Amino acid sequence: MTSSRAPDATRRQRRKRPSPWLRLLPGVSPERRGFILAWWGFALTFGGMRLLTWLIHIDVAGVGDMQAGGVHIHHYVWGIVLLAAVGAAGLVDRTPRTRAWMGLAYGVGLALIVDEAALLISLEDVYWDTEGGVSIALAIAVIAVAGSVLAMTRGRRASRRESAT
Repeated sequence: MTSSRAPDATRRQRRKRPSPWLRLLPGVSPERRGFILAWWGFALTFGGMRLLTWLIHIDVAGVGDMQAGGVHIHHYVWGIVLLAAVGAAGLVDRTPRTRAWMGLAYGVGLALIVDEAALLISLEDVYWDTEGGVSIALAIAVIAVAGSVLAMTRGRRASRRESAT
């Protein structure tokens, strides 16, 4: 009769598997990886949510609002929940792998909130109105500023080391 549990060596080997982010972002330091993934998560989620809401807006078959008890649940709610989870996870675990996943989740959660910033500011559903452009402008600004900061700070560590020698 064999045990259904894997031997200790196999379990340890599974735990030491390299992070998938190492393959996706080779040469990027673990400290920086979370910021890059947050930026990508934000940009892709913002674009994806705009596409999804447009499909709902033009009434594509099979695509509709999320509702609970007949009440529409805006996607900023999921963003707030996700940011709360990232905050709690940051209090518990700060390993490089976890920081990378938290960075991605942070970017996704922030995009869900920023995409409906105009609604949160006016407290009216202005998503497709002229005032809804505030959300788009804010998201583009976040993408541009964060991307610029990431690009400008890319070689800072290396240049500091070189100037010290």
